[in-house]
Amino acid sequence: METQKIAEHISTWLKDYANKAGVKGFVVGVSGGIDSAVTSTLCASTGMPTVCVEMPIHQHPDQVSRAQEHIAQLKNRFNNVCDERVDLTQSFETFKNAVPNSDNEAILNLTLANTRARLRMTTLYYIAGLHSSLVAGTGNKVEDFGVGFYTKYGDGGVDLSPIADLVKSEVYALGAYLKVPAAIQNAAPTDGLFGDSRTDEDQLGASYDELEWAMKQQDLGATSADFIEREKEVFDIYSKLNKVNQHKMQPIPVCEIPPEWK
Repeated sequence: METQKIAEHISTWLKDYANKAGVKGFVVGVSGGIDSAVTSTLCASTGMPTVCVEMPIHQHPDQVSRAQEHIAQLKNRFNNVCDERVDLTQSFETFKNAVPNSDNEAILNLTLANTRARLRMTTLYYIAGLHSSLVAGTGNKVEDFGVGFYTKYGDGGVDLSPIADLVKSEVYALGAYLKVPAAIQNAAPTDGLFGDSRTDEDQLGASYDELEWAMKQQDLGATSADFIEREKEVFDIYSKLNKVNQHKMQPIPVCEIPPEWK
């Protein structure tokens, strides 16, 4: 993997897109994970104003400290970087108290997790509006186009996606080249939407390395019958998630009206 060429290519792409759009720079939600760390560093490397936004909602302390370490490092490295911290915990609690509840704890917890992501999206667009900037997405290829591991109109609500053609292992390689803090490079991936220490692997049932393998196998035309034991289990996990989350990956369906009826 030619990390330097890829980093320079993405940085140039970001700058060209922003200039053509007539905006000043970028806004990135920084979570303490590798994807947002790489994305924010790439945005900063354009030389254009880059706002790193931390948005805790009952956040696990480890995630907070990693995000703060990364933001401090970026501000030391790039004079075009600034940051905002918007604690959304009270806003989240106010929302919870204003909407209907549910006796189904699993569904309630997932719905509230998605609500956190959507509150953050709203915040990012508010700050982007103040700065005449674009919201840069932080999703990688496996999340965005493989298993759909993101919230529609939450972390999936962005203006452009600089790392969405890179699988997780490639994001890590780019992170090492970009000198992302070691604490972030070594941390287990987590979406941070539940206020605890659960990882992405806990939720998905497979690691990103396994999901990358399954994504490649599906692209090669493999089926579940081609594998046994753990490989079969992982392939089935990937295939199921890829199927049920197509509504996130495909354009919004439009009901087309026959022309003669208009």
